Amino acid sequence: MKEYTRAQLSLRNGQDREEIWCAYQGKIYDVSESRLWRDGKHYEHWAGQDLTDELPDAPHTEKVFKKFTIIGTIK
Repeated sequence: MKEYTRAQLSLRNGQDREEIWCAYQGKIYDVSESRLWRDGKHYEHWAGQDLTDELPDAPHTEKVFKKFTIIGTIK
C-alpha cells in the first residue's frame, strides 16, 4: 500500500485538488464521492488531515470508514 506524508495528505483537502482524503488510525480514505464531504468540509471537520483524535466527538463510530476506499497510509 502506498505511503503518503502528512503534507501530501493536506493537499487532498477539497480545495487544492479534486481529491478529498482524510486519515483515521494511520489509513488514508478517499471521501471524494461523499456528498457529506463537499468542498472538503464535513460539519466542523476538514479533509486533508488525520481525524483520529476527532472521532470520539462524532455522532458515529469508525464503522463509517468502511464505506470509503483506502488510498494508502501515513508515513
